[in-house]
Amino acid sequence: MSEDNAPYRVPVSSDDGGPATVFEHLWTPYRMAYIRGEGKPTGAHDCPFCVIPTLGDEEGLVVARGSSVFAVLNLYPYNAGHLMLVPYRHVPDYTDLTPEEVAELGAFTQTAMRVVRAVTGAHGFNIGMNQGAVAGAGIADHLHQHAVPRWGGDTNFMPVVGLTRVLPQVLGETRALLAGAWADHAVPVPEA
Repeated sequence: MSEDNAPYRVPVSSDDGGPATVFEHLWTPYRMAYIRGEGKPTGAHDCPFCVIPTLGDEEGLVVARGSSVFAVLNLYPYNAGHLMLVPYRHVPDYTDLTPEEVAELGAFTQTAMRVVRAVTGAHGFNIGMNQGAVAGAGIADHLHQHAVPRWGGDTNFMPVVGLTRVLPQVLGETRALLAGAWADHAVPVPEA
Protein backbone atom coordinates (compact mmCIF):
# COMPACT_ATOMS: atom_id res chain seq x y z
CA MET A 1 0.00 0.00 0.00
CA SER A 2 1.18 3.51 -0.69
CA GLU A 3 1.16 6.37 1.82
CA ASP A 4 -2.43 7.30 0.96
CA ASN A 5 -3.49 3.67 1.64
CA ALA A 6 -4.34 3.06 -2.01
CA PRO A 7 -3.25 -0.33 -3.38
CA TYR A 8 -0.07 -0.30 -5.44
CA ARG A 9 -0.86 -0.61 -9.15
CA VAL A 10 1.25 -0.93 -12.24
CA PRO A 11 -0.05 1.68 -14.68
CA VAL A 12 -1.70 0.20 -17.75
CA SER A 13 -2.99 2.43 -20.55
CA SER A 14 -6.56 1.22 -20.05
CA ASP A 15 -6.63 1.71 -16.25
CA ASP A 16 -8.96 4.70 -16.26
CA GLY A 17 -12.26 2.86 -16.40
CA GLY A 18 -10.87 0.15 -18.68
CA PRO A 19 -10.42 -3.59 -18.21
CA ALA A 20 -7.52 -3.21 -15.80
CA THR A 21 -9.90 -1.73 -13.24
CA VAL A 22 -11.77 -5.05 -12.89
CA PHE A 23 -9.43 -7.72 -14.26
CA GLU A 24 -6.20 -9.03 -12.87
CA HIS A 25 -3.32 -9.65 -15.25
CA LEU A 26 -1.87 -13.04 -16.12
CA TRP A 27 1.65 -12.57 -17.46
CA THR A 28 3.11 -15.28 -19.68
CA PRO A 29 6.07 -13.52 -21.33
CA TYR A 30 7.76 -16.80 -22.26
CA ARG A 31 5.01 -17.40 -24.86
CA MET A 32 5.75 -14.27 -26.92
CA ALA A 33 8.50 -15.88 -29.02
CA TYR A 34 6.12 -18.69 -29.94
CA ILE A 35 3.25 -16.30 -30.66
CA ARG A 36 5.56 -14.39 -33.01
CA GLY A 37 6.13 -17.54 -35.01
CA GLU A 38 9.31 -19.15 -33.74
CA GLY A 39 9.01 -22.90 -34.08
CA LYS A 40 5.45 -22.83 -35.40
CA PRO A 41 4.38 -25.38 -37.98
CA THR A 42 3.98 -24.18 -41.55
CA GLY A 43 1.30 -26.67 -42.65
CA ALA A 44 -0.27 -30.10 -42.07
CA HIS A 45 3.05 -31.82 -42.95
CA ASP A 46 4.74 -30.51 -39.78
CA CYS A 47 1.70 -29.83 -37.60
CA PRO A 48 2.27 -31.57 -34.26
CA PHE A 49 -1.46 -32.30 -33.94
CA CYS A 50 -1.37 -34.12 -37.30
CA VAL A 51 1.86 -35.97 -36.42
CA ILE A 52 0.90 -37.06 -32.89
CA PRO A 53 -1.82 -39.54 -33.97
CA THR A 54 0.73 -41.34 -36.17
CA LEU A 55 2.91 -42.03 -33.11
CA GLY A 56 2.45 -44.64 -30.41
CA ASP A 57 0.48 -43.50 -27.39
CA GLU A 58 3.51 -43.32 -25.09
CA GLU A 59 5.70 -41.51 -27.61
CA GLY A 60 2.95 -39.06 -28.57
CA LEU A 61 1.67 -38.65 -24.98
CA VAL A 62 -1.80 -39.69 -26.22
CA VAL A 63 -4.18 -40.43 -23.38
CA ALA A 64 -7.20 -41.57 -25.43
CA ARG A 65 -8.28 -41.90 -29.06
CA GLY A 66 -11.82 -41.53 -30.35
CA SER A 67 -13.22 -41.74 -33.85
CA SER A 68 -12.73 -38.03 -34.62
CA VAL A 69 -10.95 -36.60 -31.55
CA PHE A 70 -7.98 -37.56 -29.38
CA ALA A 71 -6.76 -36.48 -25.94
CA VAL A 72 -3.07 -35.66 -25.52
CA LEU A 73 -0.94 -34.24 -22.73
CA ASN A 74 0.42 -30.78 -23.39
CA LEU A 75 4.17 -31.04 -23.92
CA TYR A 76 4.58 -27.61 -22.26
CA PRO A 77 1.87 -27.74 -19.58
CA TYR A 78 0.60 -24.85 -17.52
CA ASN A 79 -0.13 -27.36 -14.73
CA ALA A 80 0.38 -31.08 -14.21
CA GLY A 81 -2.30 -33.04 -16.09
CA HIS A 82 -2.85 -30.29 -18.71
CA LEU A 83 -4.67 -32.07 -21.52
CA MET A 84 -5.61 -30.99 -25.01
CA LEU A 85 -8.61 -32.36 -26.87
CA VAL A 86 -7.87 -32.32 -30.58
CA PRO A 87 -9.82 -33.28 -33.71
CA TYR A 88 -7.88 -35.47 -36.11
CA ARG A 89 -8.89 -33.21 -38.99
CA HIS A 90 -6.57 -30.28 -39.61
CA VAL A 91 -9.06 -27.41 -39.24
CA PRO A 92 -8.41 -24.03 -37.65
CA ASP A 93 -11.81 -22.94 -36.36
CA TYR A 94 -14.52 -24.36 -34.11
CA THR A 95 -17.08 -23.52 -36.80
CA ASP A 96 -15.23 -25.90 -39.16
CA LEU A 97 -16.13 -28.96 -37.05
CA THR A 98 -18.92 -31.31 -38.03
CA PRO A 99 -21.74 -31.95 -35.53
CA GLU A 100 -20.20 -35.38 -34.84
CA GLU A 101 -16.81 -33.83 -34.09
CA VAL A 102 -18.41 -31.23 -31.79
CA ALA A 103 -20.24 -34.01 -29.90
CA GLU A 104 -17.09 -36.08 -29.46
CA LEU A 105 -15.04 -33.03 -28.47
CA GLY A 106 -17.63 -32.27 -25.78
CA ALA A 107 -17.68 -35.87 -24.54
CA PHE A 108 -13.85 -35.95 -24.45
CA THR A 109 -13.81 -32.67 -22.50
CA GLN A 110 -16.18 -34.09 -19.88
CA THR A 111 -14.18 -37.30 -19.68
CA ALA A 112 -10.90 -35.38 -19.37
CA MET A 113 -12.29 -33.44 -16.42
CA ARG A 114 -13.56 -36.59 -14.70
CA VAL A 115 -10.32 -38.47 -15.25
CA VAL A 116 -8.06 -35.65 -14.07
CA ARG A 117 -10.24 -35.11 -10.99
CA ALA A 118 -10.12 -38.85 -10.18
CA VAL A 119 -6.35 -39.15 -10.70
CA THR A 120 -5.11 -35.83 -9.32
CA GLY A 121 -7.90 -34.42 -7.15
CA ALA A 122 -8.06 -31.19 -9.18
CA HIS A 123 -10.22 -28.50 -7.54
CA GLY A 124 -11.21 -26.80 -10.79
CA PHE A 125 -10.35 -26.35 -14.46
CA ASN A 126 -9.64 -23.77 -17.09
CA ILE A 127 -11.29 -25.07 -20.27
CA GLY A 128 -10.87 -23.18 -23.49
CA MET A 129 -9.77 -22.63 -27.05
CA ASN A 130 -7.73 -19.79 -28.45
CA GLN A 131 -9.13 -19.17 -31.92
CA GLY A 132 -6.52 -17.55 -34.15
CA ALA A 133 -3.00 -16.30 -33.53
CA VAL A 134 -4.28 -12.91 -32.34
CA ALA A 135 -6.24 -14.73 -29.62
CA GLY A 136 -3.10 -16.50 -28.40
CA ALA A 137 -3.36 -19.80 -30.28
CA GLY A 138 0.11 -21.30 -30.36
CA ILE A 139 -0.89 -23.55 -33.24
CA ALA A 140 -3.66 -21.55 -34.89
CA ASP A 141 -4.11 -23.80 -37.94
CA HIS A 142 -5.22 -26.88 -35.96
CA LEU A 143 -8.05 -26.46 -33.50
CA HIS A 144 -7.41 -27.76 -29.99
CA GLN A 145 -9.11 -27.27 -26.66
CA HIS A 146 -7.19 -27.01 -23.40
CA ALA A 147 -8.29 -28.66 -20.15
CA VAL A 148 -6.00 -27.23 -17.47
CA PRO A 149 -6.48 -28.58 -13.94
CA ARG A 150 -6.28 -26.08 -11.09
CA TRP A 151 -5.80 -26.39 -7.34
CA GLY A 152 -6.25 -23.85 -4.60
CA GLY A 153 -2.86 -22.20 -4.14
CA ASP A 154 -1.34 -23.59 -7.36
CA THR A 155 0.04 -20.16 -8.17
CA ASN A 156 2.74 -19.55 -5.62
CA PHE A 157 6.13 -17.88 -5.61
CA MET A 158 7.70 -20.31 -8.10
CA PRO A 159 5.73 -19.24 -11.20
CA VAL A 160 5.05 -15.70 -10.00
CA VAL A 161 8.53 -14.69 -8.83
CA GLY A 162 10.77 -17.47 -10.11
CA LEU A 163 9.08 -17.76 -13.54
CA THR A 164 9.30 -21.52 -13.06
CA ARG A 165 6.56 -24.15 -13.09
CA VAL A 166 6.96 -27.07 -10.74
CA LEU A 167 5.56 -30.24 -12.28
CA PRO A 168 5.55 -33.06 -9.76
CA GLN A 169 5.58 -35.91 -12.26
CA VAL A 170 7.20 -36.74 -15.59
CA LEU A 171 4.81 -36.58 -18.53
CA GLY A 172 5.04 -40.30 -19.32
CA GLU A 173 3.88 -41.21 -15.81
CA THR A 174 1.04 -38.70 -15.96
CA ARG A 175 -0.02 -40.07 -19.36
CA ALA A 176 -0.07 -43.63 -18.07
CA LEU A 177 -2.20 -42.73 -15.04
CA LEU A 178 -4.71 -40.72 -17.09
CA ALA A 179 -4.89 -43.30 -19.89
CA GLY A 180 -5.43 -46.08 -17.34
CA ALA A 181 -8.39 -44.24 -15.82
CA TRP A 182 -9.96 -43.02 -19.08
CA ALA A 183 -12.25 -46.00 -19.77
CA ASP A 184 -13.65 -45.93 -16.23
CA HIS A 185 -14.77 -42.31 -16.63
CA ALA A 186 -15.57 -42.13 -20.38
CA VAL A 187 -18.64 -40.15 -21.39
CA PRO A 188 -20.51 -41.81 -24.26
CA VAL A 189 -20.53 -39.85 -27.50
CA PRO A 190 -24.12 -39.05 -28.55
CA GLU A 191 -25.34 -40.66 -31.75
CA ALA A 192 -25.72 -38.26 -34.67
